[in-house]
Amino acid sequence: MLKNDRWIRETSQKHGMIEPFVEKQVSKGVISYGLSSYGYDIRIADEFKIFTNVNPRLIASGETIVVDPKNFDRGSFVDHRGEICIIPPNSFALGRSIEYFRIPRTILALCIGKSTYARCGIIVNITPLEPEWEGQLVIEISNTTTLPAKIYANEGIAQMIFLEASEVCETSYADKKGKYQNQKGIVTSKVS
Repeated sequence: MLKNDRWIRETSQKHGMIEPFVEKQVSKGVISYGLSSYGYDIRIADEFKIFTNVNPRLIASGETIVVDPKNFDRGSFVDHRGEICIIPPNSFALGRSIEYFRIPRTILALCIGKSTYARCGIIVNITPLEPEWEGQLVIEISNTTTLPAKIYANEGIAQMIFLEASEVCETSYADKKGKYQNQKGIVTSKVS
């Protein structure tokens, strides 16, 4: 069952599901964030890792860069902190949510991109928030256009929707000691 604003507010205020929690949607002069009818619009923090294929070490050696999730070269990112992040054409950046989440055992949360960014060719990807997962979200922001794209820190980036299962799961993310449990900051890919 899709959870509504009353449930999101109560679960966040009483059980810390979303911290900090913004009880009403803020939209004046910003890309909206906060509680909505059937979801919660999260904000992107002011720290980013911008993907680039300009790695001086690899360029000097003449090597070809291959993006490998099992052996990711952290030198492929440029760290950036600021109120605005410019994502190069046909590239992406990693960011993190301002909000910290504690997902209840009977809930699965999904991310949907915001229409304001989608209409500009900006795609947001966050993997599902599994039952009993806890932490700040790492947010992948793709610029699908041939032009640089601007992202506004401390404003809305995506909407989370919360789905309740009809039965409690046998194994939660906390039970299996998931590798991204309690993450803070921008955590890049891990393979265990």
